[in-house]
Amino acid sequence: MAAYFITYIDRVLLSVSAPFIERDLGLSTITMGWVLFSYSIAYAAFQIPGGWFGDKVGPRLAMTCVVIWWSVFTALTSLTWSAMSMGVCLFLIGMGEAGAFPIANRALSRWMLPSERALAQGATHAGSRLGSTLTPIIVVGLVGVSALTWRLPFLIFAAVGIIWALLWYRYYRNSPADHAGVNEAELARINGALGIFKKGKRKVPWGQILSNRQMYVLGAMYFCYAYDIGVFLSWFPKYLNAARGIDLAQMGFYASVPFLAGLVGDITGGVVSDEILKKTGKLAFARRIVSVTGFWISAGAVTLAAWVDDPVVSICWFALALFALELTVGVSWAVTLDVGGEFAGSISAVMNTAGNIGAAIAVAVTARLATDHGWGSAFAVIAALAAVAGVLMLFVDPSRRFYRDEAGA
Repeated sequence: MAAYFITYIDRVLLSVSAPFIERDLGLSTITMGWVLFSYSIAYAAFQIPGGWFGDKVGPRLAMTCVVIWWSVFTALTSLTWSAMSMGVCLFLIGMGEAGAFPIANRALSRWMLPSERALAQGATHAGSRLGSTLTPIIVVGLVGVSALTWRLPFLIFAAVGIIWALLWYRYYRNSPADHAGVNEAELARINGALGIFKKGKRKVPWGQILSNRQMYVLGAMYFCYAYDIGVFLSWFPKYLNAARGIDLAQMGFYASVPFLAGLVGDITGGVVSDEILKKTGKLAFARRIVSVTGFWISAGAVTLAAWVDDPVVSICWFALALFALELTVGVSWAVTLDVGGEFAGSISAVMNTAGNIGAAIAVAVTARLATDHGWGSAFAVIAALAAVAGVLMLFVDPSRRFYRDEAGA
């Protein structure tokens, strides 16, 4: 949870700082969109290498490396002086952060029972939404009191990341059997549900994973989700300032409200899906019902949010839209554990690659749509993609592995 929190502090820091950076460096909205795009495209491109790295060396070492990498370049971002220099730093941050979610997913794969997966994924993703909720308030507050303007938060959050990486390496173990805090009864329960952990390396069965049609359905669904959340992460503070007339001093609070609702949605979606699984024993139904409902409610709510006149009422609808959208995210990542087993890092990396292609497109496309056609058109796209994602989730079967158990043995 702390890792996801830090990841999204750094990610939302970019969008919240955008109005201050534009003013300080003299950048247009279109130029700032391309600067943010440099982060997004690197984040998308390095998902699969990041997931492979986690499966190859184990999440203990892999997570330590990627967090230190992006923290160093977060600090260096505070020294940038132009669109080009900032774009380079953001690209390198994106390279590191790309591995975070696939590696963290792999870290959970040997610890969480099937009936705990959606809650575990919802809880960890709630950490990311907590970062999204608090960052606008923290950044606006720091910028208001700092002679370094927008640069100080980048230095502070870089230090937080490095401290976390050192604590992670000291505490986490790749196998429950290697952790001093695991007793025999707990180990027996984990091994009974997941099988005995094999320390020998197995080759990732890429051929079977990439030839499985459901992999592409899952990826398309997550493309839609990530496009939608990408717009909120990259442009929502700017939207509140430019379209709703909320000044920069108040923006921190109002930008945080929908993300707080999203945090609640993360936990709720995981709890509900796992409870349905425990009561029915039907894995596919437990995952689908929560995800489909969330996507379709989000589609309706974001449409209303974009078209009502009152800014406060609009923010309330946006809060419902993000709550419903985030009902789905823990379920989506639980599915990668359901179908991925010990290769959950690689499978989740493929899914997240598709998602972050969507998020990267969202950054650039939203800037153009908002400039040429108004913000309403940008949110119409969000609503349409949420509706499509709900349909796609109906065709995902979490009860079937994406590879044969003997593959790559």
